[in-house]
Amino acid sequence: MAQQLILDILPSSEPTFDNMVPGANAAALAAAHNLTAGSTLYVWGPDGSGRSHLLRACANRYEGAYIDANSSVASPADAMAALLDAPNMPRCVAVDDIHRLDEPALAAVFGLYNRWREFAASQEAFRLIVAGDRAPLQMPIREDVRTRLGWGAVYRLEPLTDEDKFAALIGYAHERGMPLSEDVLRWLLVHGSRDIRALFAMLDALDRFALANHRPLTLPLLKSMMAQKPVI
Repeated sequence: MAQQLILDILPSSEPTFDNMVPGANAAALAAAHNLTAGSTLYVWGPDGSGRSHLLRACANRYEGAYIDANSSVASPADAMAALLDAPNMPRCVAVDDIHRLDEPALAAVFGLYNRWREFAASQEAFRLIVAGDRAPLQMPIREDVRTRLGWGAVYRLEPLTDEDKFAALIGYAHERGMPLSEDVLRWLLVHGSRDIRALFAMLDALDRFALANHRPLTLPLLKSMMAQKPVI
C-alpha cells in the first residue's frame, strides 16, 4: 500500500517524552519522566497505548538499556544476562512486553529485580521500568516475578482518543508551519494508521509531496499522494 511505502521511506523519530502525546496518561508520563535512581515502575495497557514509546523514552532520557521481547539482535534473556554480568548496571533498564518473555528471560527479570533491590539505596542505584499488557496480579507468569511487578508504582496506560490525536495533529502541523484544513486531519483519522507517530509521519510525507508538486496541502492532494504507485 502507498501508506506503508511512505512510512518505510520516512525516517522514524526517536521516541522521547517530548514527542509522546499524553492523552489520559499524563500521570504515568510524569512518574516516568521524574523517576529517580533506585525506583521501579510498572506500566500496563492494551496494544497502542504507548507502552513501548514510554519505555524507549525512559531508556533515552536516562541513558539506559531497552530490552525488547521481539528483538532480532539478541534474545531478551541474553541481553539481561549481559547486564547482570557487567561490572556496572546502566542508569536505567526498561523491559518491554514482559507477557511475551519465555522462561529464561523471566528468570533474568527476576535477577534484575533482585539486583535493583540490592542497589536501591546505594550510589549504584538504577531505575527499573517494566511494561506488560495487563495488571501485575493478572499476569500469567511465574509467581516470584509477578509479585515483583508491584514493588513500585503501577500505572495503567490508555490508548489515545480521536480527540487527543486530532489535537496532537493540529499542534504538530502548527509547529512545522503546515497550513492544513481540518478535513485533511479528519480524513487521516478515519483512513490512516491508529498509531499517532505514523500519523505524524504521514503529515511529513504530505508536506514533502506538496513541496515537490508545488501544490497546497489539501485533501485532494493527500488522496493523490495515497494513490501514487511506487516507481520500481
